[in-house]
Amino acid sequence: MNTNQELILIKNGELALKGLNRNTFEAILCKNLRRNLKHIGEFDVQKSQSTIYVFPKTDDADLDLAADRVSKTFGIAAYSRAKMVEKELGAICRACADYFKDTLSLASTFKVEAKRADKSFPHPSPEICATVGEYLLDTFSNLQVDVHNPDVTVVVEIRDFGAFIHALQLPGAGGMPIGTGGKCGLLLSGGIDSPVAAYMMAKRGITLCGIHFASPPYTSERAEQKVVDLLEKITPYTGYAELYVVPFTHIQEEIRDHCPEDLFTLIMRRFMMRCATALAKEKNCEALITGESVGQVASQTIPAMACTEAVTDLPVFRPCIGMDKEEIVTISRKIGTFDISIEPYEDCCTVFTPRHPRTRPKLAMLEQAEQALDVEALVDEALKNTYRRKILY
Repeated sequence: MNTNQELILIKNGELALKGLNRNTFEAILCKNLRRNLKHIGEFDVQKSQSTIYVFPKTDDADLDLAADRVSKTFGIAAYSRAKMVEKELGAICRACADYFKDTLSLASTFKVEAKRADKSFPHPSPEICATVGEYLLDTFSNLQVDVHNPDVTVVVEIRDFGAFIHALQLPGAGGMPIGTGGKCGLLLSGGIDSPVAAYMMAKRGITLCGIHFASPPYTSERAEQKVVDLLEKITPYTGYAELYVVPFTHIQEEIRDHCPEDLFTLIMRRFMMRCATALAKEKNCEALITGESVGQVASQTIPAMACTEAVTDLPVFRPCIGMDKEEIVTISRKIGTFDISIEPYEDCCTVFTPRHPRTRPKLAMLEQAEQALDVEALVDEALKNTYRRKILY
């Protein structure tokens, strides 16, 4: 590490509560950061004193883009752009004036905060604040001190291998690092809800395996590409993802031809659960994720979801279950998926939609209707023709 270098300081959040496992969680977070940064330049990611440091290794490394990548990496509570300088009070004063000159020249008030993690540094925090504050007042005639509501806050941190100056920290993505919470199969449509569900479960450290059901010729290649686009949009948060596309046309046609119309959607969703369960187990997933929300559509009433879930022995996570549409839309706008989700390309859920879907089904009713179908053969055929698409970040 070199002094007089700009870098990114990262504070993790929940990881501090992990006790003896904390080092493992922090190592995974550092690994994720290296993966997220490797395509935008050469960066060195190091950990010390409950802080992670991201140093550019070359002059052409894009620190602005790196900060954006850091802001979308789960497991980070806060981060800041910072300048590393020599641990000498005069050098710190000069560096603060130089690093903040554009901001302080336009400000009216400021304050200085100091944190002395290295207790061997001879100047206590109050002295650092007073000395740096006096130097900045002498340098910038437009400034006054306001410790309660300043325009600019200058932060000085004294650590074991250097002094760091930065402004107040920016909020990170929070949550847990991807890869610390297991792996789940994500039933991904082209709608608004399932990408939000993916984001929310990834925030808990879940690695995602996308599962999409396509029904050509009733659904187009563009509808499938829309799902790929959605996954690409959330990979800055979720990291590397796989997408498995399950051909679903034959199953839907068989349901249409042999089952009661009012049960079509529910039987279709039960087949989706069967296929997703088999595929998830093959890919070492421990649970399934859906974007369902109670009462949002006819197939998402409590009795309907219970009938759908009855065909799987995997846990089914529904992170959107208690959210209304506006809450889901707000998150989709935040993560950048909303505009893609509303593109007018139909997914298989809209194929052969019943005119009057049953909202309070009985399990025995569905099981009886499915006796007209060769369930096992239909599932096996769909899985045999499933293909993989790789989504990189």
